[in-house]
Amino acid sequence: MTSPPMSTPIPLAHPTRLDATSMLPSLRRQLLDRTPAIFIDGLWQACASGKSLQVDNPATGAPIAAIAAGGEADIDLAVAAARRAFREGPWPRLPAWQRAARLHALADVIEARSETFALLESLDAGHGIASVRNGDLPLGLRALRDSAGWANKLTGEVPMHPATQPAMDYFLRQPIGVAGLITPWNAPFLMVLQKLAAALATGCTAVLKPAELAPLSALLIGDLCREVGIPDGVVNIVTGTGPSAGQALADHPGVDIISFTGSTAVGRSIMAASANSNLKRLVLELGGKSPVLVFADADLDRAASAIVGEIAFKCGQYCAAGSRVFVQRSVYEPLLQRMLAAMDGLRIGPGYEEATQMGPMISAAQRRRAENIIGHSVAAGARLLRGGHARPGNGYFFEPAILVDAAADMQVSREEIFAPVLTVTPFDDDASPAAVAALANDSRYGLSAKLWARDIGTVHALVGLLESGQVIVNGGGGGATLPFGGVKQSGYGRENGRIGLEHFTEVKAVRLGY
Repeated sequence: MTSPPMSTPIPLAHPTRLDATSMLPSLRRQLLDRTPAIFIDGLWQACASGKSLQVDNPATGAPIAAIAAGGEADIDLAVAAARRAFREGPWPRLPAWQRAARLHALADVIEARSETFALLESLDAGHGIASVRNGDLPLGLRALRDSAGWANKLTGEVPMHPATQPAMDYFLRQPIGVAGLITPWNAPFLMVLQKLAAALATGCTAVLKPAELAPLSALLIGDLCREVGIPDGVVNIVTGTGPSAGQALADHPGVDIISFTGSTAVGRSIMAASANSNLKRLVLELGGKSPVLVFADADLDRAASAIVGEIAFKCGQYCAAGSRVFVQRSVYEPLLQRMLAAMDGLRIGPGYEEATQMGPMISAAQRRRAENIIGHSVAAGARLLRGGHARPGNGYFFEPAILVDAAADMQVSREEIFAPVLTVTPFDDDASPAAVAALANDSRYGLSAKLWARDIGTVHALVGLLESGQVIVNGGGGGATLPFGGVKQSGYGRENGRIGLEHFTEVKAVRLGY
């Protein structure tokens, strides 16, 4: 395989924040000049079809890049390269500290180019550059470094046995093999690093299929993997659509585990592909329709600001975003007024502009879907107090929405909209924790729940009752890396920390006689 010329590479110098705007025209030109290619066995090459896909800037609707339209033939090559690297290459056989050193090196080179990544992510996915700098970038770097720290701490066990017994039993953990990583468009940089770090730390090799709507940070990460000395074939990147490249990866019998973040519908198809192929292991982080519970003793100013800020984060395209707000009746109106004021104050604009607090949605189709769901719910009796429609002009901007009087069976209350849309509903002042939890749990999803209350008895009661993979109380705690994932139709498996890495290992029991 040969590597075609990549034209002018994406700039890797580390500019100051004041230079970000001045970088934009140059970055746009270089993205448009970049030759569409996939990354297999350490080389950039044309995809089998020779076709490409257009990547648009969601703030303008104009093209910013072209990527290779990879498919089944390319996935076959990538999986074969990853399998060779796993069976014959050095990566799974390196001492864990050496794999950790490569991950630390990757984190260092990404951090040195952090302003390039921030600008690239805001241009590609539409996110506010400040939120990328303060959220996606540090979280992605932490994922790399945390996984590196766990690499030499994944251990087996040796049960106690009598000293006179002429044998011993133990179990060990080994890397599972080839990992297929399918990442979403709403947090492309973060999700690539989170999944890649866990797979590589354990000694697995990987085939990455980034989301076709926002793939550019993944391609730059591929360049940097080679730069820091990760061996050829350990990381392979095939761009393409979900039905072509993504499905081929899920179906492939040479893949041992799929880690997927995306919709519940696609998660089901990946489960079916696993069952119909080689029973590959799965980690699925799927949809959410997260409840927010606000009690009368809460700090209403903080709660209102956090609720609106979270739904504006990534323009509501965030699986754990609190979108169903339930408020104790005695503070319903005061909280609602604070939320309306906070929403009215949002600065909406292109993600790469420093003042932007909420960027555009990812595509026209995603925006139309949000408008349709709101329209159906209003026709069924919900009241729209703010927003809920497309902004005129270029790009995929959307006015954030607050609805009230939305019944539990309406689309706006049931569907994951993936847009900046909130429903606000009161509950009785004397409602029991079980009754309030029942409101929150009335969903097929169970990814995240948010709770605002000062009474510790209320907090503890609801933490136990909420059907959710995580509960965030009063805005959250410190900086610990906790397992993340959902229950019910929000998927299964967990990412982050020791538990996240253990999914990429197999347990082998050994009964050793002498």
